[in-house]
Amino acid sequence: MDRFEIEGEEVLNGTAKPSGNSAHVIVPKRWRRADVKVVRVSEPDSNE
Repeated sequence: MDRFEIEGEEVLNGTAKPSGNSAHVIVPKRWRRADVKVVRVSEPDSNE
């Protein structure tokens, strides 16, 4: 696993859920219009 150092305001743990041909992660409403970064920390489930 690679290591990344990111400066930010807040950390959120979540799971990417299916959405059409893609996936999405739900963040708090108050994060609207904020710049965000998403880091994958595990391998996707190969059963899907």
